[in-house]
Amino acid sequence: MALTVTVLGCSGSYAAPGNPCTGYLVRSPGASVLLDCGPGTLGPLQEATDLADISAIVATHCHPDHWLELPVIRNVFVWFVPRSEVPVYGTAETRAMDRAVTVMRSGRSDPLAWNVIDPSSKVTIGDQQWSFALTDHPVETLAVRVDSGGRSFAFSSDSGPGWDFRSLGEGIHLAMCDASHGCEREDEGIPHMSARQAARAATKASAERLVLTHLAPGCDPAAQLAEAGEAFPGPVDVARPGLVMTV
Repeated sequence: MALTVTVLGCSGSYAAPGNPCTGYLVRSPGASVLLDCGPGTLGPLQEATDLADISAIVATHCHPDHWLELPVIRNVFVWFVPRSEVPVYGTAETRAMDRAVTVMRSGRSDPLAWNVIDPSSKVTIGDQQWSFALTDHPVETLAVRVDSGGRSFAFSSDSGPGWDFRSLGEGIHLAMCDASHGCEREDEGIPHMSARQAARAATKASAERLVLTHLAPGCDPAAQLAEAGEAFPGPVDVARPGLVMTV
């Protein structure tokens, strides 16, 4: 089994019809990790894998479209698919928000074992090595890199154009990047990248393959693809629910 990434949801900032908010399943022979868990991602996650097989959860930042399914997952692990000590890795802000909405019934322990991470953190989950970098976003937001079996996957999470993949190191085989809008909106101060800016970020790092994600509802995927293709020399695709990518 190779390192793969399954798109559970990838709609930018809020769900689009038929497309939940951000969530990906990162799988390798030795681990299955849920990367971000925005609203609506639990259903597609169950189509992709058994909940009992989830090795860990990584939440990149505290904006609700990237983590708000976590309290629902906690309830599942308490009442329906009993689990304990499931590792969760996320920022301090995300941890604080999760704590604020968590109400555990007396006598029940939290099935999620929280670990606060920052840009300097290094995490090993099974045969996956995770590293992080701070992005260009209004809250502490962590881009991630996953290495396993000699292959590497990098995810920008949410970021403006003041960041690129080089902060995650060289040798990126698959780069997935925030491309929330088109180049016509680049001067509006939106804290996300255009498709063109995403392509430039991946090009600077000499990534082999680029996948655009976090497109806002109403965006034209074909137009985003064409815009990125003019600025990135390798293969480009647009994320969509159910897409499985071999790294």
